[in-house]
Formats: sequence, C-alpha cells, structure tokens
Amino acid sequence: MPQAKLGKPVPAAKVKVTGDREFKLADLKGKNVVLYFYPKDNTSGCTTEGIDFRDHYQKFKRAKTEILGVSRDSLKSHENFKAKYEFPFDLISDPDEKLCRIFDVIKEKNMYGKKVMGIERSTFIIDSKGVLRNEFRKVKVKDHVEEVLAAVKAL
Repeated sequence: MPQAKLGKPVPAAKVKVTGDREFKLADLKGKNVVLYFYPKDNTSGCTTEGIDFRDHYQKFKRAKTEILGVSRDSLKSHENFKAKYEFPFDLISDPDEKLCRIFDVIKEKNMYGKKVMGIERSTFIIDSKGVLRNEFRKVKVKDHVEEVLAAVKAL
C-alpha cells in the first residue's frame, strides 16, 4: 500500500464516515483538509483534541479547510462521540487501518506496562490540490489546534 509523503499527492483511499457514507479524500479537492488521527473516542486527550477542533471550526472554514478526525473506532462509536460533543465535522472509521497505514500512524505503544499497537496522535494538512503539505507526529494536545490553524493559514 502506498504511503503519504510530504510534497506528494495523497494516495487514494475509500473509507466510511459518520452519517454512514463512503468517502474519498479526493472528494475534497478544492479545499484544504486537516486529517487528525487519534487513539480512541471518549478518552480524555482525544475528547479535548476534538473539542479544540470544534471550537476553532469556523476559523478553519474561513481558511477554506475541512477537518476530519480518524480512529479505529466503529461508526456507531463515532456517531455517539460526534453527537455528545457536537462536532461539526465528520469522523472516519478505520477499523482495518487502511488510512492509518497510508499515513504510517500505527506504532507500538506502552499501555499499563503492556506493548500494544495503536494510533500515534498525528495530524496532516493536505492542500486544495490533494498534496500533503504538513505533518505533525507525536502530537501533544495542548495548543496543537492553534499550531495547525497557523500552518493552514500559511498555505
């Protein structure tokens, strides 16, 4: 499977998004896209990150940018998470890790002393032509959304 590389068009992938729709990143050509990967719905860091993107959503819209959150959670879990926190953007369900592998975000993590494979919190900015322009890996939630917004505005 091809991987996303800075300065190159993002490989095509078809995924499921909230609203039980099939979706391709190419559907958003003409707009910038923030694709943020997070480990799990309804956990503290992931909830805070989603709320931060929600609270800055209008600023991203003014910058002609769509936001999409991605995790391995089910569509049902995503629907509940999105409704509970009133996210105005869609969440992508990637249980087979297709998108996760394209963006190389599945990493070995230490959970309560056990080694597990999981999503490393990461954010990617894709420009209006479908080219990967920025990547943020090993993201710390605090102030991250402001950093992403500044990068979008610099496109």
